[in-house]
Amino acid sequence: MKEKAPDLSKKYVRLVERRADGMVEFEFSLADPDLYVEMLLPADAYEDFCRENKVIFVRAEAHGTTDSDWDWKLHDATQQRFR
Repeated sequence: MKEKAPDLSKKYVRLVERRADGMVEFEFSLADPDLYVEMLLPADAYEDFCRENKVIFVRAEAHGTTDSDWDWKLHDATQQRFR
């Protein structure tokens, strides 16, 4: 049985936060919205990035959540202080 190649033409963005300092936190993925990188861009660059890549926007609540120790994001670390 031959595996189907991922469709790399599909690009997804999930908005995490528009920050007060003008930066936009978001998750970007190719082919599979569950496998992503966390990114941070100035608002204008974010808008350009989304337009140029013709992204498909994914709602934040569409992303599954678990209580696993592995379910951790960089955004989570920016919201708390470590000693």
